[in-house]
Amino acid sequence: MLSERLHKAINEQINAELWSAYLYLSMSMDAEAKGYKGVANWFYVQWLEEQDHAHILMNYLNSCDAKVELKPIAEVPTQWASVLDMFRETLRHEKVVTSLINNLAAIAQEDRDFASSNMLIWFVDEQIEEEENARDMIFATESVEGDKYGMYQLDKELAARVYTQASPLAKSAE
Repeated sequence: MLSERLHKAINEQINAELWSAYLYLSMSMDAEAKGYKGVANWFYVQWLEEQDHAHILMNYLNSCDAKVELKPIAEVPTQWASVLDMFRETLRHEKVVTSLINNLAAIAQEDRDFASSNMLIWFVDEQIEEEENARDMIFATESVEGDKYGMYQLDKELAARVYTQASPLAKSAE
């Protein structure tokens, strides 16, 4: 059984994941408005992934017979000065999310809640990947900074990114 503290923290994380999704959707729309269809696609995939993260946590609370409490989603920024600024903000944001996930894992460990600890391992691993992806995008964007053709090629490459459903959801659909 979930402790009240962990239950509340997971509900807060659901809200944080939905805020993240909203942030990435906003970045996608800003990139699209600036003519970067590939960058817009990259952030659109991020939007889908963040929704998956919220869904996984909601499924977990439901499986524990714990109430999911959806809260209003706070406003997000709607424009950025450049694609590089978008990716830099992405890394800053993912570092915040990592700290939130680590906090959840710490609570579960303190509670000796092994089921929750086990579920949260996926999120801990996912955050390593999220930060790495953001760092890679910063490097790629910095590499073509000031080079219109290079940015065109990068944008074209990012258009090929496809959404893959998060593995915990794929398992639950079987």
